[in-house]
Amino acid sequence: MRIKLILIVVILLAAAVHAETGPPNIVILFADDMAYADPACFGSKVNDTPNLDRMAKEGTRFTSFYVATPVCSASRAALLTGCYPPRVGITGVLDHRSVLGLHPDEVTIADVAKSKGYATAIFGKWHLGHQPAFLPGKQGFDRFYGTPYSHDMWPFHPHAPQLYPDLPLYEGDKIVQTNPSPTVLTESCAERAVRFIAEHNDKPFFLYVPFNMPHVPLGVSAKFKGKSRNGVYGDVMMDIDSAVGGVLAVLREHKLDGNTLVIFASDNGPWAEYGNHAGSQGPLRGSKGSTWEGGMRVPMIAWWPGKVPAGAVNDVVVATIDVLPTVAKVINAALPSDRVIDGRDISPLLRGEAVGKSPHESYFFCMGNTIRAVRSGTWKLHVQVIEAKGAAIEVKPGQLFELKADIGEQVDVAATNPEVVKRLTEEARRFVEELRKNSRAPGKL
Repeated sequence: MRIKLILIVVILLAAAVHAETGPPNIVILFADDMAYADPACFGSKVNDTPNLDRMAKEGTRFTSFYVATPVCSASRAALLTGCYPPRVGITGVLDHRSVLGLHPDEVTIADVAKSKGYATAIFGKWHLGHQPAFLPGKQGFDRFYGTPYSHDMWPFHPHAPQLYPDLPLYEGDKIVQTNPSPTVLTESCAERAVRFIAEHNDKPFFLYVPFNMPHVPLGVSAKFKGKSRNGVYGDVMMDIDSAVGGVLAVLREHKLDGNTLVIFASDNGPWAEYGNHAGSQGPLRGSKGSTWEGGMRVPMIAWWPGKVPAGAVNDVVVATIDVLPTVAKVINAALPSDRVIDGRDISPLLRGEAVGKSPHESYFFCMGNTIRAVRSGTWKLHVQVIEAKGAAIEVKPGQLFELKADIGEQVDVAATNPEVVKRLTEEARRFVEELRKNSRAPGKL
C-alpha cells in the first residue's frame, strides 16, 4: 500500500511539474462582431462581464489592437496566417456559394503548433471556405465543431431567406445537424473547449474558439436569458463571458494557468445597422464594414499569470496579424521562410517589455483587395488607392487624424500637417506596390 501511495504521489508531482514547465499551451478566444466598448473592462456601463474583467485584472489590456479588415472571412484569414487579407487572397465574406477558401498551402497557427507536436482544435465559426478542401482539417486542426460560415446564412435570414440553404453544423468533416438554434452555439462550443483542455492537460495544445456571437441573430443559453441589464445583447455578452470563465477555470483546475497564453479579441466592430442587437464602439467612429476606428479597433486581453503583467494597459499598435509570429516565438516553432508574413512577434510586449514601442512603423487598414488607411504612431491617414492594370499605383490622401488627441476621428488635420500626409501617402503607395508583387492566390475549386 505504501509503495502504491508513493507511486501516486510521484505521478501527481510529475504532472504538476509538466503543467508548469512543459511547452506552453495557446488559447485564442475570438468573438464575432463584439465592439470595442462592449466588455465592462473596456468601458461598458451596461454589460456584465466579470470573467473578462478578471482576465483583464490578471492580464494586460491592449487598447490599440486592430483587425486587418472589418469583415468576417478576411479578418479570420489574417488572424490565422499572420498576413494582410489581400496577401492570401481572402478579401471579403464567404458563403455557401463560394468556390474559394483559404489555400491549404497557407501556414496557419494550427500548422505552426502541429509542427511542435501540439494537439489542435477549433470550436465555433470557421468562415474560411465550406468546401471539403478548405475545412479546418485541411488547415492544421485535429478537431472541428461548429458552423462553416456565419449563422445568419440560413433559411431564416430576415432580409433574404430565399438566398440560403440549411445551415450545416459540423463535427469533424461530417454534417451532424442543420439549422442549429442560435441559443446553443456559445454553450456547446464552450463545453467542448473545456473538455478539450481537460483531456489534454498533460500534453501541449492549441485551442481556437471563434464564438458565433454576438453576431446576429442573437442567441443565448437558458442560463442567461433575460438576466442582463442590457436586453438580449447583454444576455449574449453574459453567455460569452461565462464561456471565457469556464476556459480560465479549467486551466486553473489543472494547474495550467501558469503555462498557458490566452488571448481574447473580436473579429471586427459592431454591425451597427442592427441597433440594440449590436454592440457599442464607445468613443470610436464607424462600425463593421468601415475602416474607421470603430470597424477596426477591437478589445484585446492577453492573460498568462506570471508571464503577462497583471492589471497593465498597453496602447501601442498591435494586431491580429501579430498573433501567428508571436505564437511561433512562444512555442519555439519556425515560421515559413518561403513567403511574406506581415505580422510581428509581440512577445516582448506581452511580457511588459518595450511597452511604448509598436513593431509596426506603419499599419495598414485593408478593405477588399486594397487599403483604405494607414496608421503610423498616433497619426492615421485615410487614402484612396487607384490601380489600373499595367499602370503605376496612385494613392490620393484623404483626411488625417491625430488619434491620441482625437480617438473619434472628428478633426481633420491634413491641412496643417502636410509632411505627415506626404510621408504616409508614400508609405501606402509602397505597401500596395509590394503587395501587388507578393500576394498569393486563395484556394479555388
